[in-house]
Amino acid sequence: MRGATAAWHDVECASYAADLELWRELAASAAPAPVLDLGAGTGRVALDLAERGHEVTAMDSDPELVAELSRRARESGLRVDCVAGDARTLGLGRRYGLAFAAMQVVQLLGGPDGRRALFARVREHLEPGARFAAALADPFEVVPPEDSLPPLPDVAEVEGWVLSSRPVDVRPEPGGVAVHRLRQLVSPTGDLTEELHTIVLESVTPDELEAEASDSGLVPAGRRQVPATPEYVGSTVVIVEAPR
Repeated sequence: MRGATAAWHDVECASYAADLELWRELAASAAPAPVLDLGAGTGRVALDLAERGHEVTAMDSDPELVAELSRRARESGLRVDCVAGDARTLGLGRRYGLAFAAMQVVQLLGGPDGRRALFARVREHLEPGARFAAALADPFEVVPPEDSLPPLPDVAEVEGWVLSSRPVDVRPEPGGVAVHRLRQLVSPTGDLTEELHTIVLESVTPDELEAEASDSGLVPAGRRQVPATPEYVGSTVVIVEAPR
């Protein structure tokens, strides 16, 4: 199936909306300065902010996701500067009033060294007094298994292909937790294929994240909570600020 990476990303991430109000609030407080979305995926947040008149730069390490985001922005008549690259080596040559990393992006950077590299590069891209906000989640903060029903799969149809993704297990790993999802794909002719897709989220507390940010001269500036939904765990958004 063409565009499989973007399609799976949409199935598993695009319907999440519990955090959008927070990103809108932070972007509005930074206006009219531009905002930087790190780990933007197919544009769940970047397109939402662009629709509200913000100047947005969206970066993701996956070129296929960036190409799809660019296509969607273009078809919607929205101005989003789409960049494929690694946030740990960020070098855009401009500064922003807000940078943010939604949906646990900072838990996918290769541990403390990767996060410190990110913070160092982010600081170079923030205006004095501008903020960087990063979401952290603990996949174990869910309803106890004995009190919950099996999760329903996330399902979408793309050009006659039916994609289904269902979380099946969360297991401790050294330095983090592995989240396993069963991905099932049904072709237009009815053929079924399936695979177990695993993502490892690094364990890091808000205190640890603030300390790592402080190593790059960023100053803790508060925390916000995004509540859990029936489909998603909640998250803590850690906010740090560039020196004035």
